[in-house]
Amino acid sequence: MAATFLAFGAAVREAGLSAGWALLACWGIYGMPGQLVLVQAAAAGWAGGVGAVVIGAVAVNARFLPMAVSLAPVLAHGPRGRLLPAVPFIAVTPWAAAMRALPGVERADRLPWFLGFGLTSWIVAGGAALAGFFLAGALGQEARAALLFVNPLYYALLLAADLDRPAPRRAVLCGAAAASLALILPASIALLAAGIVGGTAAFLLGRRRAAG
Repeated sequence: MAATFLAFGAAVREAGLSAGWALLACWGIYGMPGQLVLVQAAAAGWAGGVGAVVIGAVAVNARFLPMAVSLAPVLAHGPRGRLLPAVPFIAVTPWAAAMRALPGVERADRLPWFLGFGLTSWIVAGGAALAGFFLAGALGQEARAALLFVNPLYYALLLAADLDRPAPRRAVLCGAAAASLALILPASIALLAAGIVGGTAAFLLGRRRAAG
C-alpha cells in the first residue's frame, strides 16, 4: 500500500499540483483509482468540468459500497450511529484485514480494532504520498509506473490470502473468467462490464450453494 501511495505522490507532483493537494486527495478519497482520476483531470485542466470528474471518481470507487454492506454486520454492536466513524476508513486494506481478523475478535472490541487499523493505514497512506511527492525527482518514469502497478498486484495478493474460503475463491475464479470480456468489449466499459458479470456470477453461485 505504501509503495502505491509513493507513486501517487510522485504523480501529483508531475501534474504540477501541491503537496497539500496530494495529502487532501489521499485522505479525502482514500481510494487509489479515484485519486488517479482527479490527478489526470487536474493535469488536463479539468476538461469536461469538475462535476464529470467527481462522478468519475465516485464510479471507480463504487466498490466501497459492497465492502461497507458486508462489513457493517461484522462491526454492528449497539446503536448504528457508532459505526459512522468507521466510514472514512472503508477501503481495500482495512476491509480485507477486518474481514479476515474480526470474526475471531469479541464483538464489543471489533469497532475499536477497525478504527485503530484504519487510522494507522490512513496515516501511512498520507505519509507515503508526501514522501512520493518530495522524492519524485529521484524516481524515473519506469519506477513510477512500476510502483503504480503494485496496486493491482497488491489487491491480487490480498485475495490470494483468502483462497482457502469458498466465497473469495468463487469471486476470483468468476472474475478471472469474466476478464476475457475486456478483450471484446469497448475499452470504455470493458472492465466495468467484466466486474459486473464476474461479481454477479459469483453471487448467484453462492446463493445457489447456500440454497442447496
